[in-house]
Amino acid sequence: MTSESKRVILAYSGGLDTSCILVWLIEEGYDVIAFCADVGQEEDFEAAKEKAKKLGAKKMIVADVSREFVTDFIWPGIQGNVTYEDRYLLGTALARPCIAKAMIKVANEEGAQYISHGATGKGNDQIRFELAAYALHPSIKVISPWRMPEFFNRFKGRKDLFEYAKLHNISLPVNPKAPWSMDANLMHISYESGVLENPNTEAPKDMYQMTTDPEKSPDAADVLSIDFENGVPVKVTNQKTKESMTDPLELFIYLNKIGGKHGVGRIDIVENRFIGMKSRGVYETPGGTILLVAHTDIEVFTMDREVRRIKRDLDIKFADQVYRGFWFSPECEFTRTCIQKSQDGVTGSVNLKIYKGCVYVLGRTSPTSLYNEELVSMDVQGDYEPTDATGFIKINALRLREFQRLRSLSNK
Repeated sequence: MTSESKRVILAYSGGLDTSCILVWLIEEGYDVIAFCADVGQEEDFEAAKEKAKKLGAKKMIVADVSREFVTDFIWPGIQGNVTYEDRYLLGTALARPCIAKAMIKVANEEGAQYISHGATGKGNDQIRFELAAYALHPSIKVISPWRMPEFFNRFKGRKDLFEYAKLHNISLPVNPKAPWSMDANLMHISYESGVLENPNTEAPKDMYQMTTDPEKSPDAADVLSIDFENGVPVKVTNQKTKESMTDPLELFIYLNKIGGKHGVGRIDIVENRFIGMKSRGVYETPGGTILLVAHTDIEVFTMDREVRRIKRDLDIKFADQVYRGFWFSPECEFTRTCIQKSQDGVTGSVNLKIYKGCVYVLGRTSPTSLYNEELVSMDVQGDYEPTDATGFIKINALRLREFQRLRSLSNK
């Protein structure tokens, strides 16, 4: 084989696992190009570059896709109120197709026929990365070491990885590894594994990095106004400080800052992984939580009731599709298109109080509101005849009365 035919793009973090995988791939005869996507995580990319080159990578490419992550993935997620199993805001699941897209772009530019990653054989990320990769590059070949017997039989635990690292002069972390695993991006931080595997063990208080403990958060609230156009947040204004953001990336970072300061967006859940097992995850999603509350409010305010009933079904479908890694599937493209169409007219402003871990809606305005203050008023009759409600109730009661009558007969 030529060197180009064995060129592989490795999703590289600079940590122990992917550093060992990098050296192992070189041992197996591959030319390795390390790759990392900047999706807003706090990471020393220059240190990772130096480490990758020192270990034998031809080069390392860092793709800054943080803005694309917001506009092309988080914003459609907000429009779709994406919440998996009623609680998880899909911070990791939304980032994976963004990262995979950037990785496949690099593979095409570098003429690589292989990509590789360090995702485990039990998790969702292996599915999300690979489904996205095959959808975007049908002929790509994927090397997943943690599913290959020649790798996982050799490295049966972290002890084996440490020994391999020492043998190959792979620098080890100076600080002891936290007793949990963590994944961070602009939208959230997720924590799992280690001490969190017991679902009844309280998460350590010093674990959280993105949010303040609500009990220790400021005693003074922040009041925000968030403007939406067709379901997309376009402006945030702090009523107290008069700060205002319109740039999508800056807007989201600002909401993370305010939400994090007040301890907003912490959840501790057990979820159903796509692969078939339950897992426990702890998540911090401050900015996303604020936007979900605000968007839901303006959506109900401006959208027809029956359209929203259909749209809610689409939201659930969309969340499942994203969670399971089908972002680039035809069904998910169809779902996103329908949701985007539903957002025509979801325009207006929502006022919110952010305080002690909670987001409170204070009010809302919209030029496309379907709210008729006179019609709903208890003091003004408006264009409504109260006597019409009698027939409406009787028609709807017909089914209930017949059900009870016939069931009573059958029980005699």
